[in-house]
Amino acid sequence: MQTHQPNNADATLRQFLQYALVGGTAFAVDFSGLYLLTEQAGFHYLVSATIAFLLGLVINYLLCIAWVFDVRIISNRLHEFTLFGFIGIVGLLLNNALLYALTEWLGLYYLMSKVITAGIILIFNFSLRRRVLFSARHSASERQVDLG
Repeated sequence: MQTHQPNNADATLRQFLQYALVGGTAFAVDFSGLYLLTEQAGFHYLVSATIAFLLGLVINYLLCIAWVFDVRIISNRLHEFTLFGFIGIVGLLLNNALLYALTEWLGLYYLMSKVITAGIILIFNFSLRRRVLFSARHSASERQVDLG
């Protein structure tokens, strides 16, 4: 586990671009799942959105820890994933609220609503996850926190 990360604009930009690529992969899983579960399986679009979002969350976590974030401040992987997932659940609530509002109130097609929502959630999740889970701003004694 690497414990040093440059804390500058270049490192943040690199991480954001990598996160956007990872997010694009997770979004492909999420969007495909939304479409297939709604159009093929006949689920309501918000039920489909929830299931698909959770699948994308797992993909996102695995790729983030493998490729995006150099610093991991929680040494217990179960606790790290739980916190990562909690942030994802907050993102899911925001996702579904925006999806509903854009679809039901503004009359957009649900897949168009999803595209718009995904951009907002990308920025929200990256910012919060970087700050809470994968930031070099913590002192050396805080970097290897084990919540268990």
